[in-house]
Amino acid sequence: MRKLYVIGIGAGDPRQVTVQAIEAMRRADVFFVIGKGERKQELLDVRTAILAAHVDHDYRVVTIEDPPRDRAIAATGADAAYRDAVTDWHDRRADLLAAEFAAVDGVGAILVWGDPALYDSILRLVDRVLARGVVSFDHEVIPGITSAQALAARHRIVLHDIGEPLHITTGRRLREEGVRAGESTLVMLDGECSFTTVPGDDLHIWWAAYLGLPDEELIEGPLRAVEGRIMRRRNELRESKGWIMDIYLLRGTEPPATR
Repeated sequence: MRKLYVIGIGAGDPRQVTVQAIEAMRRADVFFVIGKGERKQELLDVRTAILAAHVDHDYRVVTIEDPPRDRAIAATGADAAYRDAVTDWHDRRADLLAAEFAAVDGVGAILVWGDPALYDSILRLVDRVLARGVVSFDHEVIPGITSAQALAARHRIVLHDIGEPLHITTGRRLREEGVRAGESTLVMLDGECSFTTVPGDDLHIWWAAYLGLPDEELIEGPLRAVEGRIMRRRNELRESKGWIMDIYLLRGTEPPATR
């Protein structure tokens, strides 16, 4: 039976790679990388640096160009259309990975930002590849440090209050549902600065971009006081780099007993 490792490599800092991840990488012969274009070359460079630092044998890197995706649908709020667009995108990615994995010999591996289980499509992609029957293999998932953990560490906070739930959501869902009372809200995949749509003057925000990378940015404070600063800095960074990866936590400033 052939083998594929799906390896979480952390939020960006190469030092976040775990010993378990290093051991898995040293068992792999071929690393599959889904390319994001020249604008995100830096992400590929970090993966290359991780392999150079930790893999002690000859290996191949197979780059799979990510098929185009209609991201405008995500902003429409149409749930069915959004899911259909993502499903179609996943299917086309699976076709490409299945063809590449079937064409090579040896143990394969995919390096995944953060953890494969949190807002990442790779495991769904692997399931689709197996369902196609083009190539049969066993696969093992290696957990990684998430951007959520990195955000909390860099801001030196706990993600939730005492005995309080933590709600993890996306920018699209935040615009639709707002912040839940009595919960801390962690927001990922937000391309629209959705925190500006949340009503109320009693929220605090902890925001970060490019966690673990050399140009990491951190801003925190009362939401209404710092939201403009976050938007300006986010736009500057996106303009200069051509891409942005950010995450933030929202929490009410009143004591839990009074909420």
